Amino acid sequence: MLTPLLLVERCLQMISITQNKSKKMNKWLRTAIALVFWFGVWFAVAAIINKELLVPSPVVVFGRILKLFVKKEFYLKTGVSLLRVLGGFLGGTLAGTLLAVLASISEIADAIITPFVRIIRSTPVTSFIILVMLFISYTLVPVFIAALLVTPILYMNLREGINETDKALLEVAEVYRFGTKKTVRFVYLPSVKPYFVSGAVTSLGLAWKAGIAAETLSLPKNAIGAEIYYSKLYLETPDLFAWTVVVVVFSLIFEKLFEILVKNKKKKEAAKDED
Repeated sequence: MLTPLLLVERCLQMISITQNKSKKMNKWLRTAIALVFWFGVWFAVAAIINKELLVPSPVVVFGRILKLFVKKEFYLKTGVSLLRVLGGFLGGTLAGTLLAVLASISEIADAIITPFVRIIRSTPVTSFIILVMLFISYTLVPVFIAALLVTPILYMNLREGINETDKALLEVAEVYRFGTKKTVRFVYLPSVKPYFVSGAVTSLGLAWKAGIAAETLSLPKNAIGAEIYYSKLYLETPDLFAWTVVVVVFSLIFEKLFEILVKNKKKKEAAKDED
């Protein structure tokens, strides 16, 4: 039997669910409107110029994308490019984390590492690509460049997270003699986690774009970047647009998947805390 208090609680739950659904619908609607608008702009520009060599229409470009999907080479080249970028992302994440920890432990290390990281951030990626091509295999250039781009972002974010750790909690850990392992686990990790997630989400999309740019210049075998270069070289503009769309879509997918993984992990941790 429903009591008045329980009835009110049920009504509030239904209102909350309805509001959440409404927010999701509004978000999808805004996304759809934005897509329709920009596709309309693309159609209009293609119609005005009326030269496929310069600006092919969306219909032509997506026709080329469908043709790519039925070719085995598309999945081979896409898969290899993905592995290169993911390898660079993981390497950059590890390097950025280690450097941030080292800089937080030693002031001398901080004085040495931080200026170097800032130089990397301010130097154009193209300069690094051309320089690296002189020393390592062209196949490894995209991996190295992706790692090089990720490292400064993770380093700066983690350094900030470590510096922003609550000093009162550190004092409590010291008073209760937590030791290094417990202090890291219960004090530093919760403080650093939001900074790490933010840096990882940002750097993942950038690593993908930088890796493809490196492929475009180094031209390794089985690479999306190489296909973009050859499309431009042979004036196959629809193919150039098609591969570019593929790059953009994968970049968005990367970022979205990482955000979903983080959200799911938060839900699991919240469920454990409730239990």
